[in-house]
Amino acid sequence: MPTLILVRHGRSTANTAGLLAGWTPGVALDERGAAQAAALPGRLAELPIAEVVSSPLQRCQETIRPLLDARPELRVHSDDRIGEAHYGDWSGRKLAELSGEPLMEVVQTHPSAAAFPGGESMRAMQTRAAEAVREWNARVERDHGGDAVYLMCSHGDIIKSLVADALGLHLDLFQRISVEPCSITAIRYTRLRPFLVRLGDTGDFTSLAPREEPPAGDATVGGGAGAP
Repeated sequence: MPTLILVRHGRSTANTAGLLAGWTPGVALDERGAAQAAALPGRLAELPIAEVVSSPLQRCQETIRPLLDARPELRVHSDDRIGEAHYGDWSGRKLAELSGEPLMEVVQTHPSAAAFPGGESMRAMQTRAAEAVREWNARVERDHGGDAVYLMCSHGDIIKSLVADALGLHLDLFQRISVEPCSITAIRYTRLRPFLVRLGDTGDFTSLAPREEPPAGDATVGGGAGAP
């Protein structure tokens, strides 16, 4: 079965503003995110990518544009199922404000029980994304063979939930996974089990350096802005 390359979108204006973007329209890449996207074709140059699938949201479409420009033989397939979590009434709000909401503790420690007001549950988010991957695995294998490589550009919480699914982790453990903007995660699927072969690879280890302020113990809903 195919190998899936998961790319989180580059750093966005919502990331740097500390906002939970969700499906809010008009959220674009910031200057650093655009540079991250521009570097993507070089990072993936050795891979024979068979198909490109993307979240319909602007920040993902902008992230893969340089790759599509570099490989005009590819076209993008938009799939809502790998779009960002539907955060409902939380969309567009500051993460600093949301940290005081009682639901945030559930999101952090028991996400399988969390449902966003006016939005979807985290279980539903994971289910739709995993179903999309399984359907695309079958389609890519049918059209390009079992050794094919294809790419999906998506969002932090979606990618983390797919990694948890691949590892057989309960969704309640997925907040222990971290993927930075424009990081590459790779999962090789086989008939019996998936293998996680890359996780959150940016090629840059800046985010591992000690910081003046230690990182918070909670996971950033939506994925965070990455290295400072």
